[in-house]
Amino acid sequence: MRVTCQQDQLHRALSAVSRAVPARSVLPITQHILVVAEETSIKLSATDAETIAITYTIPAHVIQPGSITMPSRLLSDFVATLPRDEIEMALAERSRQVSLSCARNAASIGGMDPDEFPPIPTVEGASAVEIAPEKLREALEHVVFAAATDDSRPVLTGVDFAIGPSGIRLAAADGFRLAVFRLDLEGAGQEREVIVPARALGELSRLLAEAERPVRMTVNNAQTQVLFDLGHATLIANLIQGTFPNYQQLIPASSATHTEVTVKEFQQETRLASIFARDGSGIVRLIATPGAAGSPGRLLVTARAEEVGNNEGEIDAVVTGEEAKIAFNSRYLMEVLNVLNTDRVAIETSSPSAPGVLRPVGDDRYVHVVMPMFVQW
Repeated sequence: MRVTCQQDQLHRALSAVSRAVPARSVLPITQHILVVAEETSIKLSATDAETIAITYTIPAHVIQPGSITMPSRLLSDFVATLPRDEIEMALAERSRQVSLSCARNAASIGGMDPDEFPPIPTVEGASAVEIAPEKLREALEHVVFAAATDDSRPVLTGVDFAIGPSGIRLAAADGFRLAVFRLDLEGAGQEREVIVPARALGELSRLLAEAERPVRMTVNNAQTQVLFDLGHATLIANLIQGTFPNYQQLIPASSATHTEVTVKEFQQETRLASIFARDGSGIVRLIATPGAAGSPGRLLVTARAEEVGNNEGEIDAVVTGEEAKIAFNSRYLMEVLNVLNTDRVAIETSSPSAPGVLRPVGDDRYVHVVMPMFVQW
């Protein structure tokens, strides 16, 4: 194998695929990246052999085609520190030692037999869904953070994709909050429902930042794997088997108090309160008070740190209904506020012990439900 390519392109490809390399593995080969040079490109692949596989293709001048695996961390760190210049990689026949040179730098890296690398699965399905990358990334940003991070309930570590003729409904929950986003699409195809690991979708979201063509999402006929094809890159994930909870019944149908505030002010006051909430079990209290005689209402955002101090901030609000009190985990509140794209947000509450609902004003595609914290008022 002998090939040349640009340092910045190789660095970008290595950064993308290395995120599929497991932190620990009983298979040493999965700590490597598979490099395949053929025709006019280099294809890099990495997998943890269990959940996820990422491939990334970059243009190259291929003098002699070939393939080899190289240690992910060593190769990535070395290429990242090279100057922005042309890199040459050479591998002699019947050798596993790769020579790399760039400008006035040279190195030799030992690889492994590419035939030992776990095969990247081929995902073929009856139908594929094409999604604009910016729309898919927006949907993922609104739900992925709400998925569970522990494996006590495996289905909650993924995002539920309910595909129907008019689009895809994405949902994630961890037992304390629920995020649901409706992705409108024309001709999404037959109805089906799959659970995609949140970890894989987090990596997909990063890849989408540089995607220029529609993403093809394909679920295999057995509904065990999903492929996201971005053209220059692909991500394959093993689907989580099981039934996602019936989350529609968790979204309150009505509320006693409807409070509207600007997202920017709510973020600011919640961020300030969260500083004190760190020493107070992460609890932020909200008190919504209707206005009197035509004056605006207000939303009070407070936090207490026992034996340290407290914080209190006030925001002008449009409050419909009775006065409401509710407490939330400050991190949960900040995470949902950080993904809203509208100027205003509505907070719907019924009682201090009932779930609160946040909806971006003017955008009915998204709803976020947060379980309250029980506090002494």
